[in-house]
Parts: sequence; C-alpha cells; structure tokens
Amino acid sequence: MSHATNPADGTRIRFSTAGEEHLPAVLLVHGSALSSAVWRASGYVKALSRDFWVIMPDLRGHGRSDAPHDEDAYAMDGIVGDLLAVLDAAKASRVHYVGYSFGARAGLALAVAAPERLASLTLLGGSARPQHGAMDAMFFPGTVDVLERDGMEGFLEAWEQRRRRPVDPATRAAFLKNDAHALAAYFRRSDREPGIDDRLLAGIDVPVLALVGSEDRLRVEDTRALSRTVPGARLAILRGVDHAETVPAALPAVEAFLGAHTRSGAPHG
Repeated sequence: MSHATNPADGTRIRFSTAGEEHLPAVLLVHGSALSSAVWRASGYVKALSRDFWVIMPDLRGHGRSDAPHDEDAYAMDGIVGDLLAVLDAAKASRVHYVGYSFGARAGLALAVAAPERLASLTLLGGSARPQHGAMDAMFFPGTVDVLERDGMEGFLEAWEQRRRRPVDPATRAAFLKNDAHALAAYFRRSDREPGIDDRLLAGIDVPVLALVGSEDRLRVEDTRALSRTVPGARLAILRGVDHAETVPAALPAVEAFLGAHTRSGAPHG
C-alpha cells in the first residue's frame, strides 16, 4: 500500500497497485462507502493485471485514506486533486480510467479538469447531474442521520431492510471499514454536488464507455443522457442488473473496451 498527498489540503490518499509497471495503466475508482477492495472482490484485479498496471486508490473518507469530518473537505475539486496526486505519486502520466457510481462522477470531473491524463473513460452506473436527495434515494430516507446515530452497523441494517435482501459479504466488509462520521460528512457534501454542465461534458475528447444496469432506477436515465452528451460515447445496458450489481456484471464489457483501446496508449512514465 502506497500513499499520495493532496498538496491543496494535505489529505493523504492510500492506493495499491497490481501488475507490471511497464504495462498500460488503469485507474480503478470505487463508489460511495466502498473502498479499493471492491476491485479484487469483483475479479477486476485478476482479469486486468495480466495486461495492465492497475492503480486503485481509496477515496478520501473511505478505506485507509484520511477521513476528515468536515463536509466541505469532500468537494469535487478536492477529490480531483486527490486523483491527480495519486497519478503523480505513481508516476502514471496517462491512464485508462474506470469509475463506479461516485467514482464515475469523479472521472468525468477529472476528464474536464485534466484531459491530458486520460486515455479512455469507463463509467459504471454514473451520473453528471445534481445529486440532491441521491443518497437517500440510493440507500434509504434519513441515511446521514442513521450513520451519525447508529454507525455503520446501523446503516447496513437499515439498508438491508430497504433492499429486502442481505448486502453481499464483500460490500459489507468494505462498508464496515469506514468512519461513520466521515462518511456522513461525505454524504452531506455529495447531496450539494451541483453536477457537471453539459457544455463541459460535450468537450470530453477521449473514448468513453457508459455502462448501467437496466434495473438501476437511479442511474439508467442519467447514463443514457451522458451517452448522448459526451461525443462518441458508447452506451451499454446490462440487462437485469441493479446499481449494486453493476461492478461484477460489467467486467466482460470493461475488459473488451480496454483491450480495444490499449493501443491508444496509457504509458506508465
């Protein structure tokens, strides 16, 4: 496990790598309340590390990265700064980016802020729209209040009641590693995210694959809109898949997309 430091505020971001450093680089960025461990649990590391150098950060407030309790610490500019710090620390000049949920949103923001660092962009269950109410809609009403009052165990219990089925063991393990108060601050700031303007999205000039589950009621229309706005973006609908199932279900399509665009170049140095 290595670390990078965001020069803007000193936040330390932990990241791990897999594969050979001379191979094309792929940056895998997880979603809300998860950690980089989701990529190993879902088979991405095993599948991709044969042909790519895989870089996997824990977003601030998640996993082993610093977890500030100030909600303004989770503004998107800070997240983008964290990702650039990771790329600099890993000496990865240009990467293929794969992001899930909030990680997909961060990838869009990175593509706007530093397009020269991306060779391609893969979005799993992503959205560029304002996020007011999104966390309560994704999990359950009163998500932040439950986190602050009952901690991660209480959050998981309430979420399972809403889903009417258990959370899978890998997701449960990832969630339980989080600091509940840091996650609450992150959720509160995410609720205020203004979204990314269509004019900025229309300026993205890298190959883009947007994948979403047909049963992902929160993101299917957002992903369709993304695919229409970003020039040349490919849309793939994963039949019978909801938001939580997107990561493992998308792996074959992600492998194919990355394989087809490896020659576009993502050098390590």
